[in-house]
Amino acid sequence: MNELLLLILEKAGFAVILFSAIMGLASYATLAERRIASWMQDRIGPNRAGPWGLLQPAADGIKFFLKEEMIPANVHKIFYIIAPGIAAIPPILLTAAIPWGNKIILFGREISLQMIDVNAGLLFVFAFASIGIYGVMLGGWASNNKFSLMGSLRASSQVISYELAQGTAVVGVLLLAGTLSLREIVEQQDTFAKWYIWRQPIGFFIFFVASLAECARMPFDLPESENELVGGYHTEYSSMKFGLFQVSEYIHMIVASSLMATLYLGGWQVPFMTVSAQPTLFESLLGVGAIVTKTLLFIFVFMWLRWTLPRFRYDQLMRLGWKVLLEGAFIWVIITAILVLAWPFYTTWF
Repeated sequence: MNELLLLILEKAGFAVILFSAIMGLASYATLAERRIASWMQDRIGPNRAGPWGLLQPAADGIKFFLKEEMIPANVHKIFYIIAPGIAAIPPILLTAAIPWGNKIILFGREISLQMIDVNAGLLFVFAFASIGIYGVMLGGWASNNKFSLMGSLRASSQVISYELAQGTAVVGVLLLAGTLSLREIVEQQDTFAKWYIWRQPIGFFIFFVASLAECARMPFDLPESENELVGGYHTEYSSMKFGLFQVSEYIHMIVASSLMATLYLGGWQVPFMTVSAQPTLFESLLGVGAIVTKTLLFIFVFMWLRWTLPRFRYDQLMRLGWKVLLEGAFIWVIITAILVLAWPFYTTWF
């Protein structure tokens, strides 16, 4: 019983820390995005709230909470209200499946730095990731607004199209790893040369582009495109409901970035460093720092591309997803399967 109680307390404590860290990172990602935009456009970014504008995310959060709640007439009220929550909760839950480090030993107790370690972790991630789109669809439909409805239809068709390419691209990693467990996938990339990005460059590129589309980031932000659809699926939303849609977008970006770091860049593995079976506190914290750094690197690239590339037309978006990425992913999986069967060095790799 004492062991069970300790395990519950351990998981509860880790969940609180993880939730706080993810919400904090999502909040400051909004500030980072505005700072990067101002840097690329040669202008001054937000610098009024606190020293160097560091309290801007707190000011934005307070503003969302205190703004007058507006619910337009003729909306489907229940669905209109619950839609932002349905969009925001799945990406938060997904962070529980990401291994944010190996393990840490505190007070003689070994604590895993992964909230839930299931042997089908990758399936869990893809299953929950596909739920969030229901919030977007519901919000667009329940708003009783043609622009919102068109935005939600665009979002759903875009996610379905690019999920296929994304799911197919990751099969190459599964063929090499032979497991769906995210922890075991990281453990197999225990040296810099064994990171899967070196053996799966095409799969990684397809996964990255599909992740941009899944997160509706530039150049794939057609569900929101303000010059065509006013604001897309969240046109009729204000106050904290609009804030939840915004937060869900940034948490999606964090999950996609951490997943790419896990699948292709060795997760918590530090380049040119071998971690012992019983890592010291320093080694454990170094591993956490490694995966966070890789995640932040991908988030920066997401933001960089937003202010660099123009938006695709919708027909171009569909053509890229179905005729380029999906076909390319299938061909790459076949090539990987042939290499795994015919060339033993490809699986052992140094």
